[in-house]
Amino acid sequence: MSDKNVSVLNAFKTIIWPRRRLVITGLFLIVISKAASFVAPMSLKYLMDDIIPNKDLRFLKILVGIVVLAILIQAVTSFLLTRILSVQAQYMISELRAQVQKKILSLPIRFFDNTKSGELVSRIMTDVEGVRNLIGTGLVQLVGGTVTAVVSLVLLLNISVSMTLFALIPLAVFAVIAMKAFKVIRPIFRNRGKINAEVTGRLTETLGGIRVIKGFNAEVQEHSVFEEGVHRLYQNVRKSLTATALITSSSTFLLGVATTGIMGLGGYKIMMDELTVGEFLTFTFLLGLMVAPIVQMSNIGSQLTEALAGLDRTDELMRMQPEANTKERTVVLEDLQGEVVFDDVTFAYEEDKEVIHHISFRVAPGTIVALVGSSGSGKTTIAGLAASFLTPQSGTVRIDGQDLSRVALDSYRKHLGVVLQDDFLFEGTIRENILFPRPNASEASLQEAVKAAYVDEFTERFEEGLDTVIGERGIKLSGGQRQRIAIARAVLANPRILILDEATSNLDTESESLIQKSLATLTRGRTTFVIAHRLSTIRKADQILVIENGRIAEEGTHESLIEKQGRYYNLYTYQARI
Repeated sequence: MSDKNVSVLNAFKTIIWPRRRLVITGLFLIVISKAASFVAPMSLKYLMDDIIPNKDLRFLKILVGIVVLAILIQAVTSFLLTRILSVQAQYMISELRAQVQKKILSLPIRFFDNTKSGELVSRIMTDVEGVRNLIGTGLVQLVGGTVTAVVSLVLLLNISVSMTLFALIPLAVFAVIAMKAFKVIRPIFRNRGKINAEVTGRLTETLGGIRVIKGFNAEVQEHSVFEEGVHRLYQNVRKSLTATALITSSSTFLLGVATTGIMGLGGYKIMMDELTVGEFLTFTFLLGLMVAPIVQMSNIGSQLTEALAGLDRTDELMRMQPEANTKERTVVLEDLQGEVVFDDVTFAYEEDKEVIHHISFRVAPGTIVALVGSSGSGKTTIAGLAASFLTPQSGTVRIDGQDLSRVALDSYRKHLGVVLQDDFLFEGTIRENILFPRPNASEASLQEAVKAAYVDEFTERFEEGLDTVIGERGIKLSGGQRQRIAIARAVLANPRILILDEATSNLDTESESLIQKSLATLTRGRTTFVIAHRLSTIRKADQILVIENGRIAEEGTHESLIEKQGRYYNLYTYQARI
């Protein structure tokens, strides 16, 4: 099966099939509606050939009543179709969005490192919109139009075979043109989703970094980049509109030729007494019913093509390998002690460009290991491997003797706590951000975390206290305040293994003093990885690893490394002089 059909099959199996009763009901209503649409044209023959010549008022009243009833049935079924299919299509969109978002969250950190967040927002919110066309309007028009066209064709052949065949010739030519045009349109729609995601991604970054943009007077530059992206989107839309316009124009011309030919041929047959006026009028109306879905084909085809292109892109995401591969990660950790062992570990973000080279060390349970070294030496990569955000290319990271690449991630990460240099805070209140790892934690646990991280030292000055809204990414707070909230969050999570990546780098001297006290409480009895440029903050670490160029240059305690007077001694004395 080709990739182009996979998304349609998946959509059918996961979205349509579970709601097959509603879909079948919708299709039944379509058939009823289209059957009712034939009443008016079929009644013309009796009106013109029987009722009017015979001046039969009784049958005229009956005929008018039947036509009115048929129109009423069409109106009611049209309303029910909207309620059933269109509403269900919107529900399916919400379902699919939730599925795609859940899938994206399951993907490894490396995927997010290489993909813009704004692009992912577009993939989640926009690409799945096509389901509406596939299931709602598009399905109604496609199925209803097919039913109408087939029934009309049978009735037309019954009235006049020659006239029907004459009308089918231009229709066949139009079908060939449309098929070729849609082959061209589908890649255009597929590319449009990609361009739209890129433009949305850049716009999201621009709005998020507005202070940097204004600070460097770069508004014109950003506008230029966005304008270029919008222009690429316009060029894509222009191509699709041109192809669609070709279909529409060819349909107008060819159907016009067919209609004109039928007028001439029908007029000739009436004059030759081969066709009655009633039969000609009925034929003309039935031809309109058969042609209408074909005229709509450009609109339906564009809708369905766009829907399938969006589902193709969605399917690409849904088929990606999740981070927590349940077939490989079968080991479940129960009571974690916290021993971490790196055994000959090598890692590369890009092929043949190793960042970590054959690293080996052991961290005893409940001890603190500090990673120091120059920027780009590999400290954060080692922490990422310990946090299971990354997987080694070779070698093994073991947790309590278990290969971390075989451990079920949820069973490990529930014991993990992370405090980053630029820790992420969500828009909302201080309380909500601290409660993030344990939303149902007690007020006593919350207050304990607040005091441990000295968050109360600044929230007492806020009118709303812990219920103060902090703005997007905590923009209303200082760096030190944000960092203390992040540490309070880690205290509340009560992890066995803790990653502190430059946790004190954003702090002023007073805040750093407070944080050092809270970190002493936080790290007690926990296996802790500390990444720090300020070497004064890690003097009490049980083990210090000096990382240079992806290798361990030195290891030991603060005192032993000072005695060696090697790389650590040089770094420490240099900072002391500063």
